[in-house]
Amino acid sequence: MDVAIRPAIEADLPAVAEIFGHYVRESVVTFETVPPSQAYWRTFRSGLDDRGLPFLVCRRGEEVVGYAYAAPWRPKPAYRSTAESTVYLAPGRTGQGLGRRLLTALQQSCRKAEVEQMIAVIADSGDPASAALHRACGFTEAGRLRGVGHKHGRVLDTILMQCDLASLNGAA
Repeated sequence: MDVAIRPAIEADLPAVAEIFGHYVRESVVTFETVPPSQAYWRTFRSGLDDRGLPFLVCRRGEEVVGYAYAAPWRPKPAYRSTAESTVYLAPGRTGQGLGRRLLTALQQSCRKAEVEQMIAVIADSGDPASAALHRACGFTEAGRLRGVGHKHGRVLDTILMQCDLASLNGAA
């Protein structure tokens, strides 16, 4: 079945909320502890649109199987050309190359939006898949924050990764 990646629309937000809700409840890959509502996602997507930043979904047939977005890294004006990347896949959809396709499309969209640097903040859950995905898409490790998260009885580090979009030379 064909895979399509496109900007998120209102009709995609229930699936986005469901995918993220799974990770909030069942994992430590996000430090959120309460799944955000669809209203939150509507407002969040609108805010990204207002800033010219991408919010993409990956669809396989009629099913949303993942999403990715770039959000402002920090609110201060000097950070305006830096964005934080986020990628989530529906349960059971990992390991199929969808994450790489989504992250690559996100990088392309960010370049068009004049983003120069992308930052990924990855919870060190013991599963290397997210860091490996980001490395495959040109990110390098920029640092580690130790013991900054507490969830499901675990103390967690975060890994900071960075990608200079200009250094990808058209690869993104």
